Amino acid sequence: MKMTPARITGLAALLSAIALPALAQTGEPVMDKGDVAWMMVSTLLVLMMILPGLALFYGGLVRTKNMLSVLMQCTLITALVMVIWVVWGYSMAFGGATSPYWGGFGKLFLAGVTMDSMSATFTDGVVIPEFVFIAFQMTFAAITPALIVGAFAERMKFSAIMVFVVLWVTLVYFPIAHMVWDGAGLIFNMGALDFAGGTVVHINAGVAGLVGAIMVGKRIGLGKDMMAPHSMTLTLVGASLLWVGWFGFNAGSNLEANGGAALAMINTFTATAGAILAWSLIEAVFRGKASMLGAASGMVTGLVAITPAAGSVGPVGAIALGAIASGVCYFFVSTVKNRFGYDDSLDVFGIHGIGGIIGAIGTGIFTAPGLGGTGGDSYSIAGQTWIQAQAVAITIIWCGVISLVLYKIIDMLIGLRVKEDDERQGLDLTSHGESAYHF
Repeated sequence: MKMTPARITGLAALLSAIALPALAQTGEPVMDKGDVAWMMVSTLLVLMMILPGLALFYGGLVRTKNMLSVLMQCTLITALVMVIWVVWGYSMAFGGATSPYWGGFGKLFLAGVTMDSMSATFTDGVVIPEFVFIAFQMTFAAITPALIVGAFAERMKFSAIMVFVVLWVTLVYFPIAHMVWDGAGLIFNMGALDFAGGTVVHINAGVAGLVGAIMVGKRIGLGKDMMAPHSMTLTLVGASLLWVGWFGFNAGSNLEANGGAALAMINTFTATAGAILAWSLIEAVFRGKASMLGAASGMVTGLVAITPAAGSVGPVGAIALGAIASGVCYFFVSTVKNRFGYDDSLDVFGIHGIGGIIGAIGTGIFTAPGLGGTGGDSYSIAGQTWIQAQAVAITIIWCGVISLVLYKIIDMLIGLRVKEDDERQGLDLTSHGESAYHF
């Protein structure tokens, strides 16, 4: 019989159908190369969110004289947290301890991790290499403190930021990651839903940013000097890279290349689109014009809001969640910030903090099957939303209190803020001896 390409394909499918059940019957965990490839790509996509995505997004929003300072902060934070993650971070978050608050020291320096060690996924008996899981989670750990710097951009000491990051990821990020995502974690066992990091990443970063903005104080000349973004072009490039990278962030959090990842993928499209349209419409109504800055802000808001809900809400519910988040975040950015007088330079709290809270609470609502979500027949909107609210409260209190203490200690030891003359001249030259542009 002549083996045509069609017959070869059919034979391969038949052999796979025979082999996989046989493998499953042995009880051995199954590693699918498609899952592994997808998780490796997702990890790179999340790295792209930080460098160059977040760096350019923030860089375009600051003044020309501070462009490089933001790029440098994002770059060094990424490198610093990657090293910390390998040395003690992964162990503290996922080290295997049964404590509800941290993972212990069992995997310091990645002890016991080899090419053959595996990590579980959401499907029983399906695994991925532990190195891949470590690398994927490492990018999450790196982007979270990088998000914080937008709150006090243009005025905080580079050395103070680096010291803060070391202490903050150790005492805030790693414990919260364990509580939310580890099977022994406090928030995990409460039954809270956080698919890709609404509490761990966005509320954490937003609250730490707000506390930092208040502790460091307002920028010199705020309300008097021109402080408009120096390059909306770069900001949109950065925001667009964030959106593309966010598919690794959300769909990658499924840990497998299957229908769950596909749901997270389409939700990352629809929630973001709904948020962009909503923010632009709100601006057109209240300001008379829809701005590019508003569209970019809506884009990030939608991405933030859908993060905890990406794997459990439907695409239409995602549109509604993104639109609602844009409305609330717009109010905080345009009204609340001015009313209370804090200088959250790039609206880290207004978008990541508030958007994360709306997303986390909204997850409890839109996961309901009647609203297109994946919840079962016995799903209770009130019950799940109450659990979500408790998870949000725990994250805010843990992060807020510890961040406040860390900022205060660093201020006492080395100071948080640059000198007034250095701030006026710009951090590019005074902190790094370089200029972003030469005219």
